[in-house]
Amino acid sequence: MLGPDWEHTTLALGRDVDGPLVATLVRQTGAPTRGPAALHVHGYNDYFFHTHVADALARAGWTLYGLDLRRSGRSRRPGQLPHWTTDLSEYHTELDMAADVLARQGHDRLAVIGHSTGGLVGACWAHERRSTTAVDAVVLNSPWLDLNGPWHRRLTTAAALAVIGRVRPRRVVERRPSSYSARLHVDAGGRWAFDQAFKPPTGVPVRAGWLLAVRRAQARVARGLDIRVPVLVCTSGSSGPGNADNPRLDRQETVLDVRHMWRLAPRLGRHVTVSRIDGGVHDLSLSGDAPREEYLRTVTGFLDRVARATRPG
Repeated sequence: MLGPDWEHTTLALGRDVDGPLVATLVRQTGAPTRGPAALHVHGYNDYFFHTHVADALARAGWTLYGLDLRRSGRSRRPGQLPHWTTDLSEYHTELDMAADVLARQGHDRLAVIGHSTGGLVGACWAHERRSTTAVDAVVLNSPWLDLNGPWHRRLTTAAALAVIGRVRPRRVVERRPSSYSARLHVDAGGRWAFDQAFKPPTGVPVRAGWLLAVRRAQARVARGLDIRVPVLVCTSGSSGPGNADNPRLDRQETVLDVRHMWRLAPRLGRHVTVSRIDGGVHDLSLSGDAPREEYLRTVTGFLDRVARATRPG
């Protein structure tokens, strides 16, 4: 899928009512298995295909691993609802397993790079494992830290989810195409040839139980996390509508509200840096040339400082 230069490891997570659960750890064949490593955690309607990010990190001395979470991308099995969970902390299991694999291979430093929902998952994992797992840095690429919309709509949505999410967790509460994902793909004139079976432009139905799980994790962030390692939060410089006719669809955040990220970033931990990337899209690593390069320079510069500060011996 990524070509012959890439390999994957299947992480067995047991079974549930829908069958076997696995996560998939992906890395470039022949990449260093010692020194610092970064673990990429994707968002909703997404998976790991970011080989250009791996190349940029390799030039900075870091080995990048992609982690396809359970029921997502390469890890989804027949009969499973894509991205389905009723508790985002379930994902901590595969993050723990991936971190253990990297440590056993010989990597001595670890950064987690989380995008969107993966940013929310990665932040909560780094907080929960702050005393037990050797995480040296957290990079959040447009993390989903709050529901969209004005405060009163977020309040009523949360109240409705508290009921529907428990009573009818698999009920679809939103179903719409992703103009953002469609615009990214080469078939629509974009730059990226990702697998549309894993990241469909038609979108993935949002279910009440999953959205309630997101809301609970966001509420934990709002109360304040205690991530004790350096955190870099990267966002676009502005948000706009996700409509296909938005002339800035490929030059701004059209999935989330950057103002929520700016407001909540200080609650993530003790050492948080926020970087605004003008012209960036939701996944900043998939932006146009200039903002993408700025994002990658920002991330690699941050990781370089972390590596120098945490160098063994």
